[in-house]
Amino acid sequence: MKLPPDTVDRLLDRWQVARLATIGPLGPHIVPVVFARVADVLWSPVDGKPKRGGQLTRVRNVLSQPRATLLIDRWDADWSRLWWLRVDVVAEVVTGSGSNLRADAIAAVLALETKYPQYRQTPVLGDPPTLLRLQIDSTQSWCASAAAIASIESSADSA
Repeated sequence: MKLPPDTVDRLLDRWQVARLATIGPLGPHIVPVVFARVADVLWSPVDGKPKRGGQLTRVRNVLSQPRATLLIDRWDADWSRLWWLRVDVVAEVVTGSGSNLRADAIAAVLALETKYPQYRQTPVLGDPPTLLRLQIDSTQSWCASAAAIASIESSADSA
């Protein structure tokens, strides 16, 4: 069964982590990401947490192939509570800082700061300031039962 539209909205607004799949020259590349939704667009930062250096693979991949997928899911030993949401997107790399940052990207940074209290200690944007703008193309979902939907409603704020 599919997740109801209001449950999908709740997940996109409140769920804390997703997996972003991009395609590069060596094939699929999947990483966990944080995200926020602003005006039906999802945003994921390249934040100020320590990185290995250089441009991240997900950024390189989006620059060469903008089609990507975001997967939000929950596994449970009780299989009646299993569910997933796949969001197919067209991704764009957005860079800039301060007054050079686009208005929609500024709104995204504010939304990320609001959603993740960790950004009180860690900068939302790293150096160079980079965000992935994920324009939703389509969504697909599945859930095992009404118990799965109930589990989303009770855990979306803390997941």
